[in-house]
Amino acid sequence: MALSPQWLDELRARVTLSSVIMRTTKLQRAGREWKACCPFHNEKSPSFTVNDEKGFYHCFGCGAHGDVIRWMTDQRGLQFMDAVKELAQQAGMEVPRPDPVAAKQAEKRAGLVDVTEAAQAWFVDNLKGPDGAAARDYLKSRGFSGAVMREFGFGYAPDSKVAIKSALSQFEEPMLVEAGLLISVDDKPPYDRFRDRLMLPIQDARGRVIAFGGRILQAKEGAAKYLNSPDTPLFDKGRTLYNLHRAGPASRQSGRMVVVEGYMDVIALANAGIADAVAPLGTALTETQLTMLWRMVDVPVLCFDGDAAGQRAAMRAIGRALPMLQPGKSLGIVRLPAGLDPDDLIKQRGKAAMEKLLAEPASLLDALWTFERDAQELRTPEDKAGLKARLLAHADAIQHPDIRALYRRELLDRFSAFAFPQRAPREWKPSSFGRPAPQPLSPDSATRLKRASSGGARDDFARAVVHGLLRFPAEIARHTEALGRLARLDPKMAETVETLLELSETLDSRADMAISGERGLPAPPDQTRYAFLREGTNPVDAREELAEAVTLLVERPALLAALEAAMGRFAEDPEGAFAEQTRLRERLATLNERLKHFGRKKAAIAAETEISREPAEEPVSDLETD
Repeated sequence: MALSPQWLDELRARVTLSSVIMRTTKLQRAGREWKACCPFHNEKSPSFTVNDEKGFYHCFGCGAHGDVIRWMTDQRGLQFMDAVKELAQQAGMEVPRPDPVAAKQAEKRAGLVDVTEAAQAWFVDNLKGPDGAAARDYLKSRGFSGAVMREFGFGYAPDSKVAIKSALSQFEEPMLVEAGLLISVDDKPPYDRFRDRLMLPIQDARGRVIAFGGRILQAKEGAAKYLNSPDTPLFDKGRTLYNLHRAGPASRQSGRMVVVEGYMDVIALANAGIADAVAPLGTALTETQLTMLWRMVDVPVLCFDGDAAGQRAAMRAIGRALPMLQPGKSLGIVRLPAGLDPDDLIKQRGKAAMEKLLAEPASLLDALWTFERDAQELRTPEDKAGLKARLLAHADAIQHPDIRALYRRELLDRFSAFAFPQRAPREWKPSSFGRPAPQPLSPDSATRLKRASSGGARDDFARAVVHGLLRFPAEIARHTEALGRLARLDPKMAETVETLLELSETLDSRADMAISGERGLPAPPDQTRYAFLREGTNPVDAREELAEAVTLLVERPALLAALEAAMGRFAEDPEGAFAEQTRLRERLATLNERLKHFGRKKAAIAAETEISREPAEEPVSDLETD
């Protein structure tokens, strides 16, 4: 039955939400809203509110939220169409007649549910019989309680190719094939898909059996350890989360949803009393499954094994999630200790250890950074550049502009701190003259230093700053963060910055060294203009001006990058992008003016001071003239 969004909106508008909820829950007026103790979890003080104007209810305690239709399905337990029909009757609205094609498909699906429900009952009976002994022994070895085994509906498929066709003879063979229970190959007679396997029903959000999963009991060559039903009119593995019909209500109590790798992990957690867990079915999390999770909680917790396969699964999930991120919607990532799955961890360390991990998940950003940082050794500049490229590719996949910009900034900051770490203070070893003992500067270092002081700097101002840092090498460590940002924003300066950071300690130890001129280094530009380059300048004043120069040097490429980003947003938000560009251009013009006049005023003052210090010429007497 096709119900248009407009028709459903009309239904919601005609039914007063509070009047429906009042039939089963006592409400009290609270201003323009209603309040009550939440019917979805036990509480002593009211945290459940109903807003008729906005048409939704919300609990600030457990997070339960929805409209009048959601109330009927979640609190009353009705199926969607049953809830719609009941509300339509109250509102005096006629439910649209079903589309003939849709009605036929619905009838077909209903018939297949009869098939899968009958198959489930048969599997359960087999587990109790003589053929199910091995399956019962396996369940006993896993330590599953009787209550959990009954709740999750364990069964057994006998080792036969014709057993289920005989057991479900009331259904036509094509229905068994379409339900995924029989395999039909060419002109051969169809045969049982599941043979000699421990069986588990896969249920939809309403709890109906729509498919099956089977675990092999005796390893056979070429046989998969786990086998799921194929996609059918009932079952789409990319749109189904195992155990959702049980975990959904549990998550409203816990405020959490846990995603593990497989259904046996779900059952192991349930056996330990952790009921809010689901699992994908043999594939990485899909966009549809992520959307389903975010409808229930803002930050689902993904729990993966600590091995390489678990890490790859985590990154596949992160890759799917990045384009879909929205404000407030993210993922938490839990990585189990190496070699342990949830069942192993609980058996070895107890439920409390698992709860502790689930309570302290890494953020999606942290997990992404850690994985890429540790993905390969970073021994060369090329390796580091590769890390930076991967990080930026992840950030660029994010569709939301604000989240994308924040991820880029955070990941680049982490890359900068990692690639250009702040160095620990160096131990000074006094020489016999009471000055730091100079360390030798190798020819290779001198060559790199020469290139850093000339080739990488894009203009006179940048070269002046580089020479200032060479003259006061102790300042390099002070400005590590700013220099790292400069390397990110201006690739032409990357090698220069890296050279300065790597050689800062060696330079700092050579207190007797004249940077300019030694080993053929080029002279700095316009030494008289910048206080930090002039001989005789007070060291404190020189360092202050050098710090200001470093700030200006970094600010210009930062503004250019921000301007480029604003231009890129023009198609999405023309008005906002134009206003941002105007503001940035004004800042850039101001900055260029500051750069143009930087140091000139101080240089002029210094020149006047030098002139005033020169002794005045004595007047020439007439006697001397004679």
